[in-house]
Amino acid sequence: MLIELKTPELSESVQSGSILVWRKQAGERVRRDETLTELETDKVILEVAAPADGVLVEIRVPVGGEVKSGEVLALIDTEASASRSPDAAESLARSAYESGVPLAGAAQQNPGATMEVPQPVPEKPAAVLPPSQRRELSRHDAEEPPPAPASAPAPAMLAAAAASAGKCPPCPTCPDSLERGDRHVQMSRLRQRIAERMKEAQNTAAILTTFNEINMQPVMDLRARYQERFQKEHGVKLGFMSFFTKAVCQALKAYPLVNASVDGRDIVYHDYFDIGVAVSSERGLVVPILRDADRMSFSAVEKQIADFGRRANSLELTLDEMEGGTFTISNGGVFGSLLSTPILNPPQSGVLGLHKIQDRPIAENGQVVIRPMMYVALSYDHRLVDGREAVSFLRAVKDALEDPARLLLEL
Repeated sequence: MLIELKTPELSESVQSGSILVWRKQAGERVRRDETLTELETDKVILEVAAPADGVLVEIRVPVGGEVKSGEVLALIDTEASASRSPDAAESLARSAYESGVPLAGAAQQNPGATMEVPQPVPEKPAAVLPPSQRRELSRHDAEEPPPAPASAPAPAMLAAAAASAGKCPPCPTCPDSLERGDRHVQMSRLRQRIAERMKEAQNTAAILTTFNEINMQPVMDLRARYQERFQKEHGVKLGFMSFFTKAVCQALKAYPLVNASVDGRDIVYHDYFDIGVAVSSERGLVVPILRDADRMSFSAVEKQIADFGRRANSLELTLDEMEGGTFTISNGGVFGSLLSTPILNPPQSGVLGLHKIQDRPIAENGQVVIRPMMYVALSYDHRLVDGREAVSFLRAVKDALEDPARLLLEL
């Protein structure tokens, strides 16, 4: 019986996705709940699993193909028998790798279904490559290795010639071995969406940025005093983000326009505080949301942010976790940024940029002292937020951080 493998239902904000990789090829046996393909959207990567045991008899959408909710991706025959052997493919890939024969086809047909190639056996030392030069081979590559051109030098000869010249042997993944030229690599859907949203923000919002600086000594003293007890009690470190999250929520309550958004000719006031936290991942910047952040405890904020960071890199964040948001915090300081102008995350009207904490001389009670200072920047939509509200909001955040007791007393 033929069963259709379909695209899962996507959220309203995600119209389509593209096939990132097929982990199985037509003719191979699959098992129920086994991941067959990965679908990349502009926010997350979704794994699509087999609905039943059987054989993958047809792939309807190739790698790179665009799909929408409910679209048929492939057909599975629950009564057929497999027609190709994965073990044979892996054996062929190993032989090709050890002999140095280049394999083609991965970039066009199956770039992501990779397997780690075993290290060559000791009997063939000339074929052993250092880890930085090893390449990953796809199973489809292994099934259809093209014959090497008769006039092409043997791989061993190329490697020897490169070694004698003090260069890295030819290798498609090693930058040192690439010839001078240009390489065109298609943007991921996430990177495309980031580009679209950033340009949308510049085209639609009147973005202005105001700056201030914060003496982080009081927060640092508080963290040093209670860090060990906090970590023992809650199982997570007390970081800076929980302080900034709570300070932002308190300031947003005092200046609700910064928490609002523009919808045509209407101002949409949000009577809740869903704070987006910009997280850098290998795929690009993602902004998961702390729902009702004003009601969360310090430990809950720290745990949630740590969890976001882990799952962003493992591609486990869900669409729901990145939907919405009324305000965003972006911490460029973790990368060493001293000062920047963050860009809005539409349709939000405000984003707070945090920066590196650096010891600087400041005047305090008529004396010059050294304090750990941080520049902060608030970018805001000037269509909605006037300078007075923006400056006052940032000042409220500064006051709360320089006197953390205000966060507990809600002053």
